[in-house]
Amino acid sequence: MENFLLTFPMVAKLATNDYVGFTFFVGCMAMMAASAFFFLSMNSFDKKWRTSILVSGLITFIAAVHYWYMRDYWADFGESPTFFRYVDWILTVPLMCVEFFLILKVAGAKRSLMWRLILLSVIMLVTGYLGEAVYRDAAWLWGLISGIAYFIIVYEIWLGTAKKLAVKAGGPVLQAHKMLCWFVLVGWAIYPLGYMAGTPGWYEGIFGGLSMDVVYNIGDAINKIGFGLVVYNLAVVATSEKA
Repeated sequence: MENFLLTFPMVAKLATNDYVGFTFFVGCMAMMAASAFFFLSMNSFDKKWRTSILVSGLITFIAAVHYWYMRDYWADFGESPTFFRYVDWILTVPLMCVEFFLILKVAGAKRSLMWRLILLSVIMLVTGYLGEAVYRDAAWLWGLISGIAYFIIVYEIWLGTAKKLAVKAGGPVLQAHKMLCWFVLVGWAIYPLGYMAGTPGWYEGIFGGLSMDVVYNIGDAINKIGFGLVVYNLAVVATSEKA
């Protein structure tokens, strides 16, 4: 048994100052706890909000699984798990866009809004991956394209169709929409900092001292769990008002 444990260690050994490894472990456990919370609370709400809560749970569950792999990858190789991170994002970020559609269905939101936001999020992520992992010499260009897609999403939810639907719905839906908009505007803005910290470009002298993975890990925890909590609060308020 001792030889087995030496050959296949059950716990990775991390240095006390390994803040990247620390945030991977904390992020993994936080996402797991959030998933359990959302899944177990689903039946407490009116039917029309259960899908939103389910999606919140799926977002954090998918992230938790990927963080499990990413923390081990970091512990074993000491390298940024870029591939795993973008696989996580390509699944969870479009689901975060779906949340806007789900909460705005009460105001008559159409599927075209959902697919438009999903498409923009995929463009944002694919171009970000190309700049970070494939064409690093042109990272600034791919980052610019990714940023354009991001700002179109920001416009859509703050001033476009999604905003108009939120105003039409009013009440707790409008408040929840505003909170989600702030997460996208401020919370998602954390990711470009990580991108610039981990890729070459004119910005290296400004952001080169930051740890890309620490920035990404903090951003994921804030945004994915925060998104879910906003939707959870909406479901609580809307269900209590109906009762």
